[in-house]
Amino acid sequence: MRILLLEDDLGLGDGIQAGLAQAGFGVDWAKTCEEGRLAVATGFYAGMVLDIGLPDGSGLDLLQELRRAENPLPVLILTARDTLADRVKGLNLGADDYLVKPFELDELTARLRALLRRSHQRAAPVLSYLGIELDSAARTVSLDGQTVDLPLREFTLLEELLENQGRVLTRDRLEQSLYGWNAEVESNAIEVHIHHLRKKLGAELIKTIRGVGYMIRKI
Repeated sequence: MRILLLEDDLGLGDGIQAGLAQAGFGVDWAKTCEEGRLAVATGFYAGMVLDIGLPDGSGLDLLQELRRAENPLPVLILTARDTLADRVKGLNLGADDYLVKPFELDELTARLRALLRRSHQRAAPVLSYLGIELDSAARTVSLDGQTVDLPLREFTLLEELLENQGRVLTRDRLEQSLYGWNAEVESNAIEVHIHHLRKKLGAELIKTIRGVGYMIRKI
């Protein structure tokens, strides 16, 4: 899943981006409120990790803008401000979770996964569908109890489709979920990933809606 990170500390931001990428997330990294606004306006994200103290303003102002626009993007605030009043203010303005610096990357990853599960109204980390089990935390997939090896982008694509059963996802939406700002994307990349998933998990699993996109039917 693709995450937007807003953090102006270069060392910390680089570490978070690398750590979340290793955990299976695609991460776009913005360093100012204005970059964050542009990213939200032009891209699709599953969630945001938001620092409060940014060079051109407060991350809380950006959060408030999102909520006033009724944007439900899940937001985890990451900040050095650790007083009760700061935490309450952030949550009251619409944050979904709050993590104080310094922190362990494993905790950030776990909180982010939990936040995304809640956004999909899902309590368990495992997605089950007709013999398929996808564990987002362990990053494993099995079919009828047998492990299926999936590269990261195939795993992410399958997770995105399973999270949105019954909804048609456009090629552009899927590309945004799989690839970050600097990634080079082949024109047929999504089609190739879909082809591989069908070979490994069943030809009828993913439906092509011609001229629109792809979907997994809701059961």
